[in-house]
Amino acid sequence: MGDAVTSQTIQDGPKKAVMQFTNISDGTGETAVKKVDASALAPLQGLGNEAACNEVRVMKIKWATSGMVVRLLWDASTDVVFHECPSDESGEIDYTDIGGLKNTQASGFTGDIMFSTVGQDNTDWYSVVLTMDKKYA
Repeated sequence: MGDAVTSQTIQDGPKKAVMQFTNISDGTGETAVKKVDASALAPLQGLGNEAACNEVRVMKIKWATSGMVVRLLWDASTDVVFHECPSDESGEIDYTDIGGLKNTQASGFTGDIMFSTVGQDNTDWYSVVLTMDKKYA
């Protein structure tokens, strides 16, 4: 049947994007599922042209999990884990003071963010909110 997942864009402005992601698992889980498609975010408008968003910098991560781990990955030829939300915990990390978490730009990077779950079972769940600064080509 598949996990019941949602992705909600709370804000998509010229400088910042805020998105919330949820999953109620049937035990299937997620493996490197694209959650943030940088190029699908609103472009920067101005001076008669627009610039596409090509990557994001993660400023804040807020999460709650029950029964599973959620790994956040920079999409690349070999995805790079940049945060792990532990099972049965909630928390918030603010990277604003250091300018946010910058994409490692590993070989084949896309600028997108993927999620993978680990140890999921039927009815396990997560909720993750990402606050991101948008970067343009």
